[in-house]
Amino acid sequence: MRELLPDLEQWLRAGQRVALAQVVSTWGSAPRPVGSFMAVNEAGEMAGSVSGGCVEGAVVEAALASLQRGSGELLHFGVADETAWEVGLACGGSIEVFVAPLPAEAARAALAHIKAEKDVGIGTRIAGDKAALGGMFVSSNELLYSDFDDKLNPRAVETLAEAPLPTREKLGDAEFFLNPIAPSPTLVMVGGSHIAIALAQVAQVAQFRSMIVDPRRVFASKARFPGVDQLIHAWPGEAFQQAPLNRSSALATLSHDPKIDDPALIAGLESDAFYVGALGSRKTHAKRLTRLAEAGVSAEALARIHSPIGVEIGALTPEEIAVAVMAEVIGAFRETS
Repeated sequence: MRELLPDLEQWLRAGQRVALAQVVSTWGSAPRPVGSFMAVNEAGEMAGSVSGGCVEGAVVEAALASLQRGSGELLHFGVADETAWEVGLACGGSIEVFVAPLPAEAARAALAHIKAEKDVGIGTRIAGDKAALGGMFVSSNELLYSDFDDKLNPRAVETLAEAPLPTREKLGDAEFFLNPIAPSPTLVMVGGSHIAIALAQVAQVAQFRSMIVDPRRVFASKARFPGVDQLIHAWPGEAFQQAPLNRSSALATLSHDPKIDDPALIAGLESDAFYVGALGSRKTHAKRLTRLAEAGVSAEALARIHSPIGVEIGALTPEEIAVAVMAEVIGAFRETS
């Protein structure tokens, strides 16, 4: 969804009607995962992709038709269809795409929350009495928009808020597709060390947001970190109140100072962060585990810490260590996304 933001904002500002397509199920060699988006405006311009090119033309036609009708349609492309040979899925895959008009009011509310790096979930009625995209938009249990029946809203909000991955659910007499949109993956680096300088650069190449947390301004200066998205001069406890860790956060402690690293690790282990790593040798980490256990951290939580940090590639230089760490972070991210 994030890759659609510039086009969606431009089209909505221009008053154009927009249809949104979502991949709601796949089988076999379908090239795009469930939850993928594509938007089409009334002029036939598109943004995003639901198939990497295989079925885009057919989906654009269906999107324009949905704008004319004012209702949605569930499309199926696969080896059992004669059209499969035409759209490029004859190699053994199938894909279902739901396409429907996107309510402008719902889109504006959702886009504002997405840009603010807040969780957003879209609940789409794909079968039942009414098939209309944007049945519900939710952000952190807050209802942004809904055309569901009032009796269904509380249950749908709860179900959508708890959906970690795109899924199809039966709610009442209708079938819904629940599509959570998590904040951008963010690498939070605690300690403005020389390794953090290299790691921030690698994170940017990998298209992760980057954040540096360090109460020592001389280490965490804009001169040392010109390209980071957020620079916080505060102790971890205060920093994570300003910018809470969430399920899209990866935490790497790099300061070599227990007064800074340990509180950050505790906060990371108490959060939904998908990755928690700590720089240091095995001997250093053993001492760290003892301190954290004495501070009340459970053995189960301590087992989440990746240390020595990074994939084992024999890295020596800050740049090599940064590559090793980023590889491990990306691996953890893909396991949860």
